Amino acid sequence: MNAPEQPDTLTVLYDGGCPLCRREIAHVKGLADRRQDSALCFVDISADAADSACFAADRTALLARFHVQRADGSRLDGAAAFVAMWQRLPGWRWLARLAQLPGVLPLLERAYCSFLRVRPWLQARARRFEPAAAAQTLSPWLTRELRSDHAGETGAVCIYRGIAAVARWRGDEALEAFARRHGDTETGHLRLIESWLPPPQRSRLLGPWRVAGWLTGALPALFGQRATYATIAAVETFVDRHYQQQIDHLHTHAGPDGLLPLLLQCQADERAHRDEAASLQDRPAPWPLRAWCALVGAGSAAAVKVARRL
Repeated sequence: MNAPEQPDTLTVLYDGGCPLCRREIAHVKGLADRRQDSALCFVDISADAADSACFAADRTALLARFHVQRADGSRLDGAAAFVAMWQRLPGWRWLARLAQLPGVLPLLERAYCSFLRVRPWLQARARRFEPAAAAQTLSPWLTRELRSDHAGETGAVCIYRGIAAVARWRGDEALEAFARRHGDTETGHLRLIESWLPPPQRSRLLGPWRVAGWLTGALPALFGQRATYATIAAVETFVDRHYQQQIDHLHTHAGPDGLLPLLLQCQADERAHRDEAASLQDRPAPWPLRAWCALVGAGSAAAVKVARRL
């Protein structure tokens, strides 16, 4: 009698920086261990995970929705990904069969999209109640630096929102696409830093940082692409140096596992933003624009000093 054919491996791609994902995957792994033919494997694709390097190019999209990857490299996302995983789990296959009935999968997808809208709020609540293991391993110096990083990434998200708002009003589709693409990356950075820094240790001035960031993006966008790209190049030049100081500190004094790769990934993305913005400037900036960029750099440095303390 022939042995039953083993199913192809299904790789579950999950966000190890999300407390909700960690709890769910721990439960799923327990179920998968009870069934030898589940053929499920699990890969943490958060930036500081050891196995996530090959997913760096599309990490932002993968973190935005749940994904599984088939053996042939194709992927499923959202409700379809959950159904594919449920088919391999004892006690959950009945739900996978139910999802195959006409009209059920679209309903599950709508329910999942509704969950995604409240996920940031749920993540924040979950972090308040889970042990802050990462925070407990941070030195006071690193805590202050990560507080400034969190404030900076909060401002960066709003910078690109300000640019996108003005670009949409002006009908500048190229500039709006630039802002949205880079804003998605900054949102990913913010989520990563939040996984290390619990809410009580974050800056108490996030509201002002959001307003300042939005204005820093919106004001140059009123003058067009040239002013916007010069502003972004100035901001990202400062951010690159800021991250480098922290990276140098970790190379010298070491730190908790996973933090250095996170900072290196963030720095690499910021450098890419800087270089792209610089390459899009068609000629040298006039002195008023250079003065504005110098003011932006000085303001960023002052904001970091304040955020370290408040």
